[in-house]
Amino acid sequence: MPSWLRKTLVAAITVCTFGLVTPPASLLAAKDPPSDDASSSDWQHSPTSRAEEAVSLTRAQFIERTMEKAVAQSHEKFGRKIAPVIEDEFRAVILPRMEEVIAELADRYPEEELRYLAVSENPSGGQGERIFHLYRADTGEDLIRFHVRREHPPQDGYWFQFHYHTCDDGFQAHHELGKIYWSKNTPPNWRT
Repeated sequence: MPSWLRKTLVAAITVCTFGLVTPPASLLAAKDPPSDDASSSDWQHSPTSRAEEAVSLTRAQFIERTMEKAVAQSHEKFGRKIAPVIEDEFRAVILPRMEEVIAELADRYPEEELRYLAVSENPSGGQGERIFHLYRADTGEDLIRFHVRREHPPQDGYWFQFHYHTCDDGFQAHHELGKIYWSKNTPPNWRT
């Protein structure tokens, strides 16, 4: 639930009941937005339900489900201002390359272990790079981190540079997926 709606409901309940009724605990529990720190573990991994853990996936099913989640997390990252502008090029250039990387990861695991691989939620907003991470739900170990950053070469306008990092080298190297041109104007923040 958006924080502004939660705060409004708490205030409305308090005012309407003259403070005699306490709002439900679920409304009072503040959920701080995740930091952009890649080492921060509070945002990375949502708990996996027991039903999801029990289901075995074929490689094709794993790739299909992961790509669906990748698209959803990407659109959440782009927000309503950026998504319409870069949507077509993102689907044509970046998504097929993401799918190749995800398929390569799936090939490294036996099918019975694919059920433990999950997609993180809560892409970073503002100026942050994180789109989503693939991780092992059973151990919490990050495997691949998909990111996008803004680039502004002199006299060249703004570009979105999509890349990923792998655990193989400690997430140090940038493996490029592609670039999408924005315009000469500064792009809005992510998730707006």
